[in-house]
Amino acid sequence: MTSKLATDSTKELGRLSEFKLRLRGYWSLTKGLQTALLLITGLAGYASSRCPVMNLPAFLGIAGSLFFAISGSTVLNMWFDRDIDAKMDRTCWRPLPSGRIKPNEALIFGLVMSALGIGWALAIDILYGLIVIAGLVFDVLVYTVWLKRRTPWSIVWGGLAGGMPILAGRALGMGHIDWFGISMMFAVLFWIPTHILTFNMRYFEDYKKAGVPTFPSSYGYSMTRRTVALSSLLAALAIGFSAVGIGMAIGAMRLLIILSGGLLALALGSLLRPSERLDFGLFKYASLYMLGSMLLLVSEAF
Repeated sequence: MTSKLATDSTKELGRLSEFKLRLRGYWSLTKGLQTALLLITGLAGYASSRCPVMNLPAFLGIAGSLFFAISGSTVLNMWFDRDIDAKMDRTCWRPLPSGRIKPNEALIFGLVMSALGIGWALAIDILYGLIVIAGLVFDVLVYTVWLKRRTPWSIVWGGLAGGMPILAGRALGMGHIDWFGISMMFAVLFWIPTHILTFNMRYFEDYKKAGVPTFPSSYGYSMTRRTVALSSLLAALAIGFSAVGIGMAIGAMRLLIILSGGLLALALGSLLRPSERLDFGLFKYASLYMLGSMLLLVSEAF
């Protein structure tokens, strides 16, 4: 009797452990940190409008709809790219190539998440929902399915997809699309090359093994670093223009200038004294720069 209870207890613990592993696998498919950063840009866009309806339910609605839409598109991307991921040392451990999650399970998960995000967004506001849909289409169909395996310039469309959450948030708060919303979208669009191309340089061999065309493999490291420097400058100018246009407070503006100065200094340093360490430092700082800039925009609502 005691032996049977011990066996049943062991089986129960095994099932619980397996459930936790699968849950972690599904969460990994959503790329939580990347999703969180894009979600924050959407909240920043909404906060920048200083909409009178600036309360917790409104923020939760935006956060929820964007979480499902962005996570869903990310899962669909990982489902489509599972063959590429299996070839790269950096990604072969992911849930799909490692076999922890079955492809059909991931596809259903991604479609359900996307549908929930789109449905919620349309229920909040039609224009807001349409922009969210545009982001998903650019990200999954245009960037991942059509262009990623064909041209390094696919990052432009990936950048447009990344700019949709902040444009959607701004449009929801304003009731229409305005120039400052477009400017903030371009800030994200120009930031994307700094984020992605520095990553491409660090994992050059991985992308080469997978047959994914990148700027370093197509144009060389020097051209890639010049592109990163230019995109960093344009991102800083776009976010600066947006900050001035929405009337950002002087204190927040000073912090934004410091953040932008750090981004430009690292980009210029990578161009003048190239090194893998500096390239990766720029990659990490670029994420902090975008996060810091967006939090400053969010602070304008309070």
